[in-house]
Amino acid sequence: MSRGEELKELAVDLSRAIETARRAGLPTTVYLLAMALVEVREAAEAADGGDDDGAA
Repeated sequence: MSRGEELKELAVDLSRAIETARRAGLPTTVYLLAMALVEVREAAEAADGGDDDGAA
């Protein structure tokens, strides 16, 4: 499994954790997990080539 794939899997796990924290009424935890999700998504994008905006 590549680093990009691992990071994408981590992003999915973080998304699930955010939803769980929302249901549990933990706003600070939601915020912290959301910030981590942003970082992981950026790292995954960079691992996959970064600045590809889909233009051909």
